[in-house]
Amino acid sequence: MYTTIQYKISDRILTITLNRPDQMNAFNETMCAEIVDALDRADTDDDVRAIIVTGAGRAFCAGSDLEGARPFDFSDTSVFEHRDTGGQIALRLYDMKKPVIAAINGAAVGVGITMTLPMDIRICSEKSKLGFVFASRGIVNEAASGWFLPRIVGMSKAMEWVSTGRLIMADEALASGLVTYVVPAEEVYPKALEIARMIVANTAPVSVALARQLMYKMLGEQHPMTSHKLESMMLQWIGSKKDADEGVNSFREKRTANYTMSVNDDMPEFYPWWAKRDFPRTV
Repeated sequence: MYTTIQYKISDRILTITLNRPDQMNAFNETMCAEIVDALDRADTDDDVRAIIVTGAGRAFCAGSDLEGARPFDFSDTSVFEHRDTGGQIALRLYDMKKPVIAAINGAAVGVGITMTLPMDIRICSEKSKLGFVFASRGIVNEAASGWFLPRIVGMSKAMEWVSTGRLIMADEALASGLVTYVVPAEEVYPKALEIARMIVANTAPVSVALARQLMYKMLGEQHPMTSHKLESMMLQWIGSKKDADEGVNSFREKRTANYTMSVNDDMPEFYPWWAKRDFPRTV
């Protein structure tokens, strides 16, 4: 079905593998469309509880495919109509109901690193080299990284990385909070799998979906009262549902919980609680 990625579900964990190893998984429009389609499929599949994104071969993603005379020439669309491909993935990830783990098994530069910013947990190899190299290619950063990156590492560090275009080693990425774990290359995917298995084994899918969207949507709020009200609504709604009963009973009975509520069929009537925004032609 796919030509640039692999899609495999095992034990309720979906692994999406960027699969152009001979090109170091360089990103192109086909890969963008296939990743978005894979995320759409996963979000509506109750057999998927967690998602891992990794790369085939020695790289995670070496950035945009630079084949062609002018790979960044988008003059076939107007300045108001063009939408960058990395941003399409970022916005899809932003609205996901499933947690997403980036298993960065090698180099991740350009869109190869910005596409991971809306993912929830980033694990990288101790040999990984990361880079926001856009200005050193004469272009600008994308994939909604102007929103995500300063929120993850702070404005000063984000601006240093973007304005210099320098490569970032794994230890600096860990110290800055860009990645959560740094492990030997052969342990990157197993570490991601360990975390994904904990999600599957220990938590209720509807609870995770609501918590994920609560925290992402609160990033733009100015007062904690909004979060308090939403959390109160969620607790009032879910407290009488079967997953809450199962969570309490399994704890009392010292057994593994069996959560059965679906993120597709059993979300609260107030979800989504945010209004769809009508973005203007100009920003």
